[in-house]
Amino acid sequence: MRHYLAFGLTSIAILVLSACDQQAPAVTKSETSAPQQESIAKAEPAAMAKQVAIPADKKHYSPNVGDTFPDNVFFGDTHLHTSYSTDAGMVGNNLGPEEAYRISRGEAVKASFGEWVQLKRPLDFVVIADHAEILGLAPAIKEGAPQLQKSEWGKKVSKHATTPGEEPKAFDMFVSSLTEGKNPLAGFGLVKTYWEKSTAAAEKFNEPGKFTALIGFEWTSVPGGNNLHRNVIFRGDKSKADQIVPLSAYDTVDPEDLWAWMADYEKKTGGKMLAIPHNGNVSQGLMFDDVTLTTKEPLDKAYAESRMRWEPLYEVTQMKGDGEAHPFLSPDDEFADFET
Repeated sequence: MRHYLAFGLTSIAILVLSACDQQAPAVTKSETSAPQQESIAKAEPAAMAKQVAIPADKKHYSPNVGDTFPDNVFFGDTHLHTSYSTDAGMVGNNLGPEEAYRISRGEAVKASFGEWVQLKRPLDFVVIADHAEILGLAPAIKEGAPQLQKSEWGKKVSKHATTPGEEPKAFDMFVSSLTEGKNPLAGFGLVKTYWEKSTAAAEKFNEPGKFTALIGFEWTSVPGGNNLHRNVIFRGDKSKADQIVPLSAYDTVDPEDLWAWMADYEKKTGGKMLAIPHNGNVSQGLMFDDVTLTTKEPLDKAYAESRMRWEPLYEVTQMKGDGEAHPFLSPDDEFADFET
């Protein structure tokens, strides 16, 4: 959800403080003649020059003076997919990270089916969180990436994807590989190639103080078909992020393994990470279970502290529904069906 704020100013109030103890009444621009305005303009600097700091031990009606706590509000997206995500790129999305950043910054971009799209209000930050699982498969097929021709699976999926009417077979091959938990392109370097293209785009479009392009990816854990996805976000630049390739569901489906991997990344690079879980409403309760996923041990203090360390946030809602509950699972919860 994005909010747009519009402020309308109907008049400009000018407050004048006299040099003496008596305060002059407030006047508006429409009530003041030109000579008066000139006099006010000349008087303001002198009045301001005589202001002094209020002693710290004195109570006063300016509670926010000297407050250094950040209170600016920024709007962004922490869960944006491009054609590098197979579930997007194999079903018609042909826009890559660079186009995604341009859209996020407020530029007009031609969409996958020819329409021109543009945000009414540019975002302040964005995380391109493409799925880690065979990252870049769709554009690799389109570009004829040599890594695909080194694998029988790669040749077959490419043929299906480029043969009219057989495109669904290519996507089914990808889904089957996830279900089996076996990466058919492991060791061919495809993910590393497209990961480094993605991080390069983040570097290109990141403008400190104007627009923040955060590096990230989505870990797509689906044990038994149940959603335990996390968007993993990096605090750091390409030089750190390129020291790894994203962890995928082919590597593990256990969140505790993800946290251990994140800890190793921080130790290795000096960078920082956090993970944002989402769509727990389609996890059959596993997202917020009372036992661990693999060992089925009751959750303990160490588990809770580890999860709080790596997952300080939770994605509550997205276009396809709320992430907290589902009416099928929580029929007695009146909020579980809120605008579902």
